Amino acid sequence: MTTAAARQKLPRSIWALGFVSLFMDISSEMIHALLPVFLVTVLGASTVTVGIIEGIGEATASISKLFSGWLSDRLGARKTLTVIGYGLGTLSKPLFAVAPTASWVLFARFSDRIGKGIRGAPRDALVGDLAPAELRGAAYGLRQSLDTVGAFAGPLLAMALMALFANDFRLVFWLAAIPGLIAMAILVLGVREPAQHRDEPAPRFPLRGKEFGALGGLFWGVVAVGTVLTLARFSEAFLVLRAEDKGLPLALIPMVFIVMSVVYAASAYPFGALSDKTDKRVILASGFGVLIVSDLVLALATNLWSVMAGVALWGLHMGMTQGLLATLVAETAPVPSRGTAFGVFHLITGIALLAASLVAGVLWEWVGPSATFIGGAAIAAVGLAGLLALGQRREQ
Repeated sequence: MTTAAARQKLPRSIWALGFVSLFMDISSEMIHALLPVFLVTVLGASTVTVGIIEGIGEATASISKLFSGWLSDRLGARKTLTVIGYGLGTLSKPLFAVAPTASWVLFARFSDRIGKGIRGAPRDALVGDLAPAELRGAAYGLRQSLDTVGAFAGPLLAMALMALFANDFRLVFWLAAIPGLIAMAILVLGVREPAQHRDEPAPRFPLRGKEFGALGGLFWGVVAVGTVLTLARFSEAFLVLRAEDKGLPLALIPMVFIVMSVVYAASAYPFGALSDKTDKRVILASGFGVLIVSDLVLALATNLWSVMAGVALWGLHMGMTQGLLATLVAETAPVPSRGTAFGVFHLITGIALLAASLVAGVLWEWVGPSATFIGGAAIAAVGLAGLLALGQRREQ
């Protein structure tokens, strides 16, 4: 399928949601790329404080996704919650610019991550509601690609503005609100939510065993695959550490994220579109395989070029798997519980990412950098074996 053909068939609201993600990610990453240095050098915070602020922020986002996903099912108002989430994220940007203390930054970061949590699951469920079934993979791949473009365009823009305005952190934080406002305008004016037609009631809250069970065995299989994949890939911070270990100058550290994100953004949409025309398990298994190769390249790297090759492969596996997993959640969860399903998926994989990063840090500290990536490859290999075995059982 050509890009032009896909653009004609995908609803305009899908494209609008993709550009909403693009501009909001530019806005957020302009701040997040500079925030640790701002906290330490301008506000005099300790590195422990930086870690606490980041930890609270990410935990808040993961937990709130579960509630917002359920609420979008209950109210049948996914766009409303998405607008609230993006609006809260946009309103938090000026708080960073005027922050006099680290505790103020904590409040701003908490507000920003609450906004991310509120919008995450309803937005993903809304993509599933809007996309035709035969183009659902392309829809999630498109959103993932545009989101990832924002993830590396934001830090690049922040670096350029810091150079232009003589390292004026606060001015850059003010300017970061502009792409957020653009995202809000596109969301309000460009996205139309389809009417909800329910044959089954939405789940109750707090979720109990019955509600979890009603999500279905296929959905929980997707959660299991996503969890194993997350356990195998830990935080991208370890890619930075590996590159630094092999001689990357501190000033060029953003290149790690740029290389990874460029490959991720370039591959997510094509693989999403491909998943609509072929067996999704084949692409998912291939994604596991690419992650294994990436980990081995990073574990055995002898120079910076080999590290960057591993980073590029890491981005490729993300492009092959992340949009596809979202597609599978949308396809396997009951439609009246689609928002809840995305909330559950994000919460469990978020916990898995935290656990994986802790284990990766311990392996790095106690055994060595290569052990971290060999451990990731081993977990990915177990996940790949399980996925292939599951596929064989279904064919018998």
